[in-house]
Amino acid sequence: MRVSEHRDPKFNFPFLMYAPENAQEKLPLIIFLHGAGERGCGKDDIFKVAINGLPKFAAENDIPALLAAPQCPTESFWAAKVESVIAFIDQLKQNFDIDENRIYLTGISMGGYGTWFTAMARPDLFAAIAPICGGGMAWNAGVLNMPVWAFHGADDPLVSVTQTDEMVNKLKEFDADVTYTRLDGVSHDVWNYVDYEKLTEWMLSKTK
Repeated sequence: MRVSEHRDPKFNFPFLMYAPENAQEKLPLIIFLHGAGERGCGKDDIFKVAINGLPKFAAENDIPALLAAPQCPTESFWAAKVESVIAFIDQLKQNFDIDENRIYLTGISMGGYGTWFTAMARPDLFAAIAPICGGGMAWNAGVLNMPVWAFHGADDPLVSVTQTDEMVNKLKEFDADVTYTRLDGVSHDVWNYVDYEKLTEWMLSKTK
């Protein structure tokens, strides 16, 4: 995939954009929200957003979609930037040829929280979400009307697995379309155990 750096102030965040070669039609859009260790100012440190997760996979594998990986400012966190993330997606829709019925959201750790919180704020926006070792507001899970595939390591010492357990259990109460990969013996870095080829195929099979 081709990767390009974007630091234009017309976008809410600096970001990396991964795109397939020679795309001829509207493409699905995947938003990836990185973890706390990859925050920065968008200058020399922009490629920190590609260290883990889906961007790392996309650097070596073709995905038939656009993949945008914005960078959260050093002093902030994704759950505090929900409105900015939503506006960022609108900015991408205005500047790239995107299939608006196939927009997806995923993220790891801090980005896992951002995935849950952003999807709860705008459930109409996403065709599917994949939060990885994050947490949300279980009491509000009923608003999530899109397919969900959640991941968490059972032995995570930084973000308790109970945070994803609670979200998933509440979703099941609403008969939601939810898949849960809960890995025994895995610590916080559960993102290293995700099958991104399978996850990407799953996301791209979903349409609003």
